[in-house]
Amino acid sequence: MKTTQVGKSGVSVSAIGLGGMPMSIYDRPTESESINVIHRALDLGITFIDTADSYCKDESDKHHNERLIYKALQTYNRDTSHVVVATKGGLMRPNQSWTRNGNPEHLRQTIQVSFAALGGNKPIDIWQYHSPDPDYTIEASLTPAKEAQEAGMIREIGVSNFSVEQIEQARDVVDIVSVQNQYNPWHRQPETDGVLEYCENQGLTFIPWSPFGGRRRHDNLTDIPAITKLAAEKNVSVYCIVLAWLRSKSPCILPIPGASKTSSIEDSVKAVEITLSAAEVQKIDRETL
Repeated sequence: MKTTQVGKSGVSVSAIGLGGMPMSIYDRPTESESINVIHRALDLGITFIDTADSYCKDESDKHHNERLIYKALQTYNRDTSHVVVATKGGLMRPNQSWTRNGNPEHLRQTIQVSFAALGGNKPIDIWQYHSPDPDYTIEASLTPAKEAQEAGMIREIGVSNFSVEQIEQARDVVDIVSVQNQYNPWHRQPETDGVLEYCENQGLTFIPWSPFGGRRRHDNLTDIPAITKLAAEKNVSVYCIVLAWLRSKSPCILPIPGASKTSSIEDSVKAVEITLSAAEVQKIDRETL
C-alpha cells in the first residue's frame, strides 16, 4: 500500500483511507458484517479510518461508529498500533437530521465521550471540528480541543467544512493537520475556493468527503462518459477512476471512500495503483464542470 503523511505530523498512513459512516447510519449492516469490512480494510493495508461522533442513527445512538471501530481494532488478530483513527465532533443527529453545535461545553463533553468510545487508553489520533457553527466563534469552539490536546486526550487537530478564512482563524487557536471538505465530480468547489491550494501550500492534508457524491449521486457516475470509458479501458470500476482522479488533483489529498461491504473496500484500494494522465484528468474535468 502506498502511503502519505498526515499534514506535518510526521505520521504516515495509507494513501487511501476507510470512511466509517455507511456502517452506522440508516440501513447499516450488522455489527459482525461491519467488523469484517474493517478487518478486510486492515488486511489490505489501510491504516487511516475516518469516523465521527455523529455517525449514528440519531442522538440516542451517538458515538456508534467510534465504538464499532474500536471493537474492530480490538478483535483484529494483528498489531493495530499504527492505525490512525480520525474522528469529528460538532454535529448533532436529532431525528436523523444533521445540525451544528459549536457550543464549547457540548464539544468539551463530546470529546471526552469520543475519547472513551475509542478506548480511552491513548490520545484520539485526530479530532476534527465537524462544521463551524455561526452561533460561536471558531476560537470558542476550538478551545475545548486545545484543552484536550494539552491534557493528552487528543494528538492532532483538524477541521471540516471550513473556508480558507476559517482555516486561518482555526490556526490562530491550534495547529491544524487536516481539512475535510466535500469534493467529488459534482462538487469541485475546493478547486476554486482556494482551500485545496491552501492545503497544498501549507502542508495540510485535504480529506475529500463524499468522493462518490453520496447516496443521491453514487449511481450516477456511469452517466459521465469520460469516467465510464476510462473504467472500461483500464478494466476497473468507475469508483476507482474517481478516486484516482481525486488523487491526481494534489499530493495532499487523502480519499476516504465509505464501505459497508468487503467488496467495496477491496475495489477502492485498487485506485492506489491507477495513474491518470493529464489528458485523462482533463477529459473528466471537462465533463464534470
